[in-house]
Amino acid sequence: MRVLITNDDGIAARGMHALREGLSALPGTEVHVITPDTNRSATARSITTRSPLWVQEIEFEDGGRGFASDGTPVDCVRFAELGLVGERPDLIVAGINYGVNLGDDVTYSGTVAAAFEGIVLGIPAIAVSQQSKEAGLHFRRQRQYDFSPAAGILATLARHVFERGLPAGTILNVNAPPPPVQGVQVARLGRRIYRDRLDLESDDAGRRRYRIYGDDPSYHDEPDTDFRAIAEGKIAVTPIHLDLTSAGAIEEIARWPLG
Repeated sequence: MRVLITNDDGIAARGMHALREGLSALPGTEVHVITPDTNRSATARSITTRSPLWVQEIEFEDGGRGFASDGTPVDCVRFAELGLVGERPDLIVAGINYGVNLGDDVTYSGTVAAAFEGIVLGIPAIAVSQQSKEAGLHFRRQRQYDFSPAAGILATLARHVFERGLPAGTILNVNAPPPPVQGVQVARLGRRIYRDRLDLESDDAGRRRYRIYGDDPSYHDEPDTDFRAIAEGKIAVTPIHLDLTSAGAIEEIARWPLG
């Protein structure tokens, strides 16, 4: 099994190295790393089209090697597809992200976006994120992480996905609470409550500087969601896809007199 590891936190991220160590220990697994050279969080599915991309081969402390690019997480997946590390991967794993990617947050996440590229390329993919103990249900990065829950479940999931495949057009979004873990739940995406505000920080001759992202967001506490699973100390495994078409709206709008 050829696995591509990428992320949106950069080549030095401890979560990525925990993931690399865990997957490398699986028998018959060949692991390749292509990540952004620095943090590219919240870049979603952006790609680089107006300039060439730099790539540098990096040697890790344990003697392993990987590639760092000045592109986005999606660019990194494209590098693998186009032959930077030889044959195309059998599985894409993005993470382990600092902090959870739950509910509506997945639309902003560079981690999830890298996995979504697997749908475009026809390669099974998993996005995995780990929450820290002090972060609660917020996504903001904290300092202390124990990546063992996310790394542990990934070894099992990677084997299942490789052997069984995934439903067409589907990836897995995996979020792990800090230990001790109380189980695993297959859950649906929940809904965020964002609490952003417009804060004026400075006004220099009409050139204003604003901060628009304020307090940590909350969430709707609903059953069977990824938010509820994490709140209960469970690992949340959520199948998600890219098909944004509203079938019901097609039927309704087709009845409009559009000429």
